[in-house]
Amino acid sequence: MAFVTSPAGTDDDGPVRSWREAMNDALYGERGFYRRPDGPAAHFRTSAHTGSLFAAAVVELLGRVDRELGHPAQLDLVDVGAGHGELLSCVTEQAADGLPFAPRLRLTGVEVAARPAGLPAAIGWTEQVPPVTGLLLANEWLDVVPVDVVELTVAGPRTVLVDPTGRESLGGVPSAPELAWLARWWPLTCVGNRAEIGSTRDAAWAGAVSQVRRGLAFAVDYGHSAGERPAYGSLVGYRSGVAVPPVPDGSCDLTAHVALDSCLAAAPGLLTTQRAALTQLGVRAVRPPQELAGRDPAAYLAGLRDAGEAAELLDPAGLGGFGWLLHGVGMAVPLGSDRAT
Repeated sequence: MAFVTSPAGTDDDGPVRSWREAMNDALYGERGFYRRPDGPAAHFRTSAHTGSLFAAAVVELLGRVDRELGHPAQLDLVDVGAGHGELLSCVTEQAADGLPFAPRLRLTGVEVAARPAGLPAAIGWTEQVPPVTGLLLANEWLDVVPVDVVELTVAGPRTVLVDPTGRESLGGVPSAPELAWLARWWPLTCVGNRAEIGSTRDAAWAGAVSQVRRGLAFAVDYGHSAGERPAYGSLVGYRSGVAVPPVPDGSCDLTAHVALDSCLAAAPGLLTTQRAALTQLGVRAVRPPQELAGRDPAAYLAGLRDAGEAAELLDPAGLGGFGWLLHGVGMAVPLGSDRAT
């Protein structure tokens, strides 16, 4: 994206601000993208939108947490960045089918948007992460925590500024804490290289984890670790399922890959892949036997559907390559760490 030379704060089309400030307003402001009535599912697809298998895996993980905690009187499942409550609604359906901990289960969606119409009454809805005894899930939430963007110039790192139309310019030197984060987690070595400062994500993740009194917090997101950072950053927009230029006007999602190793340091635990984690939770992409088609066509079609859904969730080049950050409070993480699975 070409730079302009408008002085900071005086662009004809609106204020020129840091990307973090612009993202915050564009995503969460009064007319922000995440307050729109159509919801995130109208613009991008997450694991929670693939069907029932992801919810079943979350239920399996929740059962393991319940056993580790000794079956507490109240078992929480808190979904941070809940969208329109798709995941929690699916868990509600599964609980109605007879989960052993269903009578003790409390479901809560955390989202800036108003409570969706038609959401099951058993699901709570709030803008703030409540205290948790059980399982806290943040599925593709950290990637939309606003970040500052920095570019390396011949004079050193400079903060990238942006106006509401997406036009960029170079601002001043990043703050001392931002420079320290860069030096540790994302050193820039070539003029023109960019980084997204992940300290806001670190603080957001540590803050969410701090609300877990006993139990497990896990975040699912696409990201990177040291040695595999994108040279020019990863900030992009999404609208109606298509990647578009990042314009901070509230018309599109604004997202950037997460520095997962930095978040892990903020709340130490386990970093694995979705493929590895879901495989351990029983998700398998196995086609049903052909003979089932003649004996029970409905079961055969259901098996094909589940196999396709599992393949999407486990695809190492897609959702299966997402990182899982897990942090136990008063319990061990009930998954292994094999990232190569």
